[in-house]
Amino acid sequence: MTPTRLPRRQPTPPRATDAPEPVMERRIIEPISPTAHPWISVLASGSSGNCSVIVWQDDHRTHAALIDLGLSPRRTTRLLASLGLSIDAVSFALLTHLDSDHIHPGWSGPRSPRFPVHLHESHAARASGPARGLDLHAFSDRLTLPGLHADAMLVSHDELGASSFRLRFASGEHLGFATDVGRVTAELIDHLLGVDVLALESNYCPILEHASSRPDFLKRRIMGGSGHLSNEESARAARAIGPREHLILLHLSRECNRPSIALERHAAIDCPVTVSTHAEPTLPIHIRRSPRPPHHPQPVVRVGRQSMLFAHGVRA
Repeated sequence: MTPTRLPRRQPTPPRATDAPEPVMERRIIEPISPTAHPWISVLASGSSGNCSVIVWQDDHRTHAALIDLGLSPRRTTRLLASLGLSIDAVSFALLTHLDSDHIHPGWSGPRSPRFPVHLHESHAARASGPARGLDLHAFSDRLTLPGLHADAMLVSHDELGASSFRLRFASGEHLGFATDVGRVTAELIDHLLGVDVLALESNYCPILEHASSRPDFLKRRIMGGSGHLSNEESARAARAIGPREHLILLHLSRECNRPSIALERHAAIDCPVTVSTHAEPTLPIHIRRSPRPPHHPQPVVRVGRQSMLFAHGVRA
């Protein structure tokens, strides 16, 4: 799709009455070359289900892994196929936590695909319900897998927290992944500092959240430091972490956020930005090693699979 240059204008505050933005046009993705860099695609992200796939090479063998299993096995299989991948190619899965939008009950079914599922030891005792029947493996803070080393850190989210990951591939690339982050801490910044690609939640717009019809207890849970990150909190964290190649925004609320608002708040980020959606996978995003990049006055932005140029201070 040819990028479209947007005219510069002053940002405008969101309105609670703004209509939801249209779903971007679906396109078929060509299979990725087996000689390519590691890459990630967010299959879907939001309160209706979260799942991402990472693909990498090790000793001339291609590996694939899922981060979270919040979609049904059937939908996950279908979305992987749209990327040229088979569910049989999945070597393992990493779970951030056990909320229902991160572990779909369908994976406990007798006919569901089977592969090792790794989760933090703090979640293991409660996994017998949402993850019963799965091949579960508990870890503490580090996990070594073929061609991949994972450092995990719990972030504040509800009672048990959620795992954030820094993934280091054998070829040297670094991927940071953090969703359902109640609040940003110095430890989280250090944990993800300077990754090549960062996937970070940008859940809600405070104006839309306050104006929503959600009950007060839910608003307090979301905004109280143990729920989710606002667009502004996400943008401050992303600037501090400094992803070198790409930023992916995760878990946007359909009711209390808009892609254009999230992009506007992240306009100062000095790298390309992709917004994930609940409706379709993102384009595969390559994870490349690089030195700290030069300034990009107009980073490329994608909403779902649609690309555009994003000028600083402009609503996309």
